[in-house]
Amino acid sequence: MSLPLVHHPEYVAPLPEGHRFPMAKFNMLHRLLIDEGVAQPAQFHHAPLAGRQWLSLVHDADYIDRFFNGTLDASALRRIGLPWSPALVRRTCAETGGTVLTAHLALEHGLACNTAGGTHHAHAGFGSGFCIFNDMAVATRVMQAEGLAQRVLLLDFDVHQGDGSAALFADDPTVITCSVHCEKNFPLHKPPSDVDIALPAGVTDDEYMQAIAMRIEMLLDGAGADLVIYDAGVDPHESDRLGRMALTDEGLIARDRWVLNQCLKRGLPVACVIGGGYSHDLEALTRRHSLLHRVAGEVHALRRPADGMCDRVVIDKMRSTNRNCG
Repeated sequence: MSLPLVHHPEYVAPLPEGHRFPMAKFNMLHRLLIDEGVAQPAQFHHAPLAGRQWLSLVHDADYIDRFFNGTLDASALRRIGLPWSPALVRRTCAETGGTVLTAHLALEHGLACNTAGGTHHAHAGFGSGFCIFNDMAVATRVMQAEGLAQRVLLLDFDVHQGDGSAALFADDPTVITCSVHCEKNFPLHKPPSDVDIALPAGVTDDEYMQAIAMRIEMLLDGAGADLVIYDAGVDPHESDRLGRMALTDEGLIARDRWVLNQCLKRGLPVACVIGGGYSHDLEALTRRHSLLHRVAGEVHALRRPADGMCDRVVIDKMRSTNRNCG
């Protein structure tokens, strides 16, 4: 079976011209994956819209209501960084529901990828850093509530520390939070994850992998997880506007391939979200996000029951070619 993918056309909501959040990338990613033959339309599953029943497993009822009703105050919206609109409500619910569906598909098929997700700065009662509801946390709680997973590992490789996820699960032994991020970057206050790997600005491909490999392997061996939710942010890239790191395309590919192989050879299902990525060049940014789906597609296709995963380089191929919201 081909790699299951999740998308919704309403992953994109209108923003004012010149807004720094690259909203258009989500639909551009969906189109690029099809146009370049990375995926077929039949591989895509339509994301459901997360509603109160799912969201309330993580977020405060008052916060959910104020966001749905458009009554968040100006300071709350400034902290989020996105202007409220009914379209933003639907977009947020679609993204969150998409990650829930991605987790379902990962548990069924071993690996699945969303074309959005990774809103790890959202806390129980407020949003932050372009994150309104924490899709990874909601997916975790839904899987647990449905009895599909008892213990979940959030493996967060976005360049910014997953402060919302860390705070939400600080006292919960059934959820392990791991954040690999740039030490001197947003957010200023970083509540401790179960595992934080804070890296210096300017870290290169080799330095990155050397810093994480042993600790992540030990974490995967000891986590006892039923599901991994992997945030494959591309903002550690050398060209990212907000990242401050120096990974290349090859480095991101090596990272994603290594993470997926390490999880799958241990029998850990992986639900992938795309995380952060910021650039004025939307085409380059979209292609960067597509690296996850390219690698995941090949890893999924090359799995063998007898010997686990086969390794393959994809950079040359890349270059050649619920419930209702509210």
